[in-house]
Amino acid sequence: MTTSSPKLDNLRELPITDLIPQRPPFVMVDRVLSCDMEEAVTELVVREDNIFLDDQKLAPAGMIENMAQSCAARMGCVNRLRGESVKIGFIGDIRDCRIIRQPRCGETLTTQVHIIEEVFSLTLANVSVMVNDEEIASARIKIALSETPAVDIQH
Repeated sequence: MTTSSPKLDNLRELPITDLIPQRPPFVMVDRVLSCDMEEAVTELVVREDNIFLDDQKLAPAGMIENMAQSCAARMGCVNRLRGESVKIGFIGDIRDCRIIRQPRCGETLTTQVHIIEEVFSLTLANVSVMVNDEEIASARIKIALSETPAVDIQH
């Protein structure tokens, strides 16, 4: 018998800055499409004002930041499900990072986070970035979550 994870309603309408500690212009996720204890899916439209845009394409650093912030958004959702504040996290490790191609301005990234394991304040996740049905990047990311709440986040 499987048990379903609790979910947040109306994620698409929730401002992303309610879930992550980053602030513009450093926000690399537009919205959370779905989230539960094991997975999250986020979306980002690559726009001309993106600080990681290079020659009308999102630079690899921007793609990695999108993957990390997608993990952060999932943790923000989990914190809200637990009734806790959003906390600051740190990238502990990135492995098996593959950038297959850089997305172009105007393309929409759909980033899926799948949790491999969580132990105390460490989370290990597989992350993949898609444009339509094409995988354009992937990585295994380890995030360390601090007990420090992110400042100026309002609920």
